[in-house]
Amino acid sequence: MRDPQEYNVRAVERAVQILNCFDDEHVERGVSEIALATGLHKATTHRIMVTLLSSGYLERTVDGQKYRLGVQLADIGSKVIRRMDVRREALPYMTQLVEQWDETCDLGLFDQGQVFYIEVIRGSHALGIAAAVGQRLPAHCTASGKLFLAHLPPGWLDALLSQPLTPYTDSTITSIRVLRHQLETIRREGYGFDDEEYEAGIRAVSAPIWSHEGRILAAMSIPGPTSRMAPDRMTEIAGALKVAARAVSRRLGWNPDL
Repeated sequence: MRDPQEYNVRAVERAVQILNCFDDEHVERGVSEIALATGLHKATTHRIMVTLLSSGYLERTVDGQKYRLGVQLADIGSKVIRRMDVRREALPYMTQLVEQWDETCDLGLFDQGQVFYIEVIRGSHALGIAAAVGQRLPAHCTASGKLFLAHLPPGWLDALLSQPLTPYTDSTITSIRVLRHQLETIRREGYGFDDEEYEAGIRAVSAPIWSHEGRILAAMSIPGPTSRMAPDRMTEIAGALKVAARAVSRRLGWNPDL
């Protein structure tokens, strides 16, 4: 079998490099900055960017000096999300959970060491917290993220935990030993939890959705402010999440007896 890289188109690879150089810390970039970030020649960078601009994958800032990702990418992303079976099957159960607890419910996948959110249904409370569809959050300090980490193969987990754990609040776990111990608890209890570890004043619980192969496919989570997420209530919500997540898993072909 031939190496798949033999079929790669260089111009397409470079276009992907340019699109990937935008992130939460670099929402807008100039041509020189993009060329430096990608290692491409400035003239090459400019030519590719003109094509991306005309196709709607990039757009200029108001002052015309910099560029940012275009809305065409959001349209493509929404099409990908809409076709996902797990999202379609989870929606009715997420809606029921929101009606039952009047808290926001979100659905996330594990991608590139982060939680990638593909659905969010909001509760009625004015004071609430929720990720946005398409947003990525760190794994080591979120309920869903720790749930994914708890079920990673040992080698994969070791690789992810070889990097320092970024603190986001005073409660963020930055000790690998302490995090590993908590992941053992999550595996044993069957749900993930976050106690003000990503955002002060916010707690969350999360339950796994399993694939027909018995691997964790997605995580369904309910976050909320500490004023409404007392420990006893978190335990009750976690139980309801586990029931709902198991129901979604069965609809996706999961058989716990196999």
